[in-house]
Amino acid sequence: MKRIIALTLTTLCLYISSLQAAPQLGLQSWTCRNMTFEETVEFAAEHGIKNIEFFSKHLDPKDSREALVEKKAFLESRGVRAYSIGVSHTTTDKAENRKLFELAKLFEMEVIVVEPGDQMIWGNLEELVKEYDIKLAVHNHGTGTTYGNPATVKAILAERDPRIGVCMDIGWVTAAGFDAAAIYKRYGDRVYDMHLKDKRLDKMDAPGRPRDTFIGLGNSNYAELTEAILEDDWSGVMAIETDSGEFAADPTEFVKAAKLFFEANFEE
Repeated sequence: MKRIIALTLTTLCLYISSLQAAPQLGLQSWTCRNMTFEETVEFAAEHGIKNIEFFSKHLDPKDSREALVEKKAFLESRGVRAYSIGVSHTTTDKAENRKLFELAKLFEMEVIVVEPGDQMIWGNLEELVKEYDIKLAVHNHGTGTTYGNPATVKAILAERDPRIGVCMDIGWVTAAGFDAAAIYKRYGDRVYDMHLKDKRLDKMDAPGRPRDTFIGLGNSNYAELTEAILEDDWSGVMAIETDSGEFAADPTEFVKAAKLFFEANFEE
């Protein structure tokens, strides 16, 4: 009887372990900026990626509802979903921002990624978050940008609805001189999205910014970040993204390598 109980408990533990949350792999369509919407969806499907965060070239809130419904049907036919849109343009005009939320509602998106340049925009965005019950995540770029310093982001979060959180761009956090693992922990439970990216601090592009590299080969602290994400059972999407024009010209090799990195670190 004791042996039966022990075996039952072991089976139960294994079952519970299998239910633990884990990150999902996604694609930021900026990586495929030289492709059409249809080509981007096909590309994701071919690489076994089911989650796409679109930017406005591929999915525009100003498009007609008919055009958006057609795109949604195309996604469904390929077994892919639009889980998010961003980095999205926002304005002090609430009616314009509403188009963004209507698009997110139509596609049943989990989160909208933004980077408002005017702090006066936050008021109407928060009203829309409450009205639509759709999460909003502020994205960070590098040093000198509005949200390049995580302290600025934390100040925004402290004053706003808990459905307003962070899209943590791992590469840009690193490029701004911060440790990605430490910043992830500092944001607590307000990280709603991540951009899976890496940068070399010793290599600069033409504008003098740290250069993109294959995920895991740059200076981002993925070792500790991975540990923290798995420890938290964080289950958001990590969207493969590159700012590199060279990678974007043909993103196949970059995306394949990123997927292998994700599978090696976040899948059992």
